[in-house]
Amino acid sequence: MQIRELASGLKFPEGPVAMADGSVILVEMAAGRIARVKPDGTTQTIATPGGGPNGLAIGPDGALYVCNNGENFEFHDFGGMTVPGHTPPAHKGGRIERVNISTGKVETLYSECDGERLIAPNDIVFDDTGGFWFTDYGSATISQRLMGALYYARADGSKIVRVLRELITPNGVGLSPDGAHAYYAETVTARLWDLPLSSPGVSAMPPGLTPANFAGNFPGLAYFDSLGVQEDGGVCVATIFAGGISTFWPGRFEHTPLPDLVVTNICWGGPERKTAFVTMSATGKLAALPWRSPGLKLAYNA
Repeated sequence: MQIRELASGLKFPEGPVAMADGSVILVEMAAGRIARVKPDGTTQTIATPGGGPNGLAIGPDGALYVCNNGENFEFHDFGGMTVPGHTPPAHKGGRIERVNISTGKVETLYSECDGERLIAPNDIVFDDTGGFWFTDYGSATISQRLMGALYYARADGSKIVRVLRELITPNGVGLSPDGAHAYYAETVTARLWDLPLSSPGVSAMPPGLTPANFAGNFPGLAYFDSLGVQEDGGVCVATIFAGGISTFWPGRFEHTPLPDLVVTNICWGGPERKTAFVTMSATGKLAALPWRSPGLKLAYNA
């Protein structure tokens, strides 16, 4: 497997979005910055929203929609690797932002739901109706952990709904090819969950002992981060400690190792969406590699 390093020296890159012009837009969470990596490897700052920009997606209006965790993590250096830690005492909550790619203008779209402040929005995916799912990771100090949640909201700012609550570090989120299932990955449990939907933003899961259907877990020590979905329905979860991408199909599992302990995101671009772009965050790199299956075409791009 040939891995190409596209950019280095990034400040904990996450949330890559492959653009039609061949560039990749991503966040530098530890710098509070959104940047574009051009095909020649040069970088350009798009916006500096501050806080902790995390997940990114293109919305129906061509703008970037940003999960900003509000600087939910302290960053530490471990032998040259950048690693996130506990929530700092000054953390007050996070937000969903809209960013104009051309001007860099940042607007806050949502900062609360039903009168409760969002804690740390993490990852985001749009459906084809103009709505989006996002995870709220929650937070953790040395003495306690606040539970996270799964939300659905409209891009025009008209609606935000908490669909699932009391989740343990929900991180990556994605949709099945037919749009009938929302997948989310939990970081510290290294579990993947499948939530059946009855309509956009509405769970079809009957009340029970679990919030969704168990879809898989890593067979060993690992944390899960963001995820992407292949055209064939395989769910690709960025995997920490095991360092790579873990892919789940019904009854089948495959792990693709990568040279970084903190692999955080995957997206697809290039001809037929068969080039995977991966953020290797501990070493501050964006890499590209050929992938076994095309990534699922997203609802919107620019």
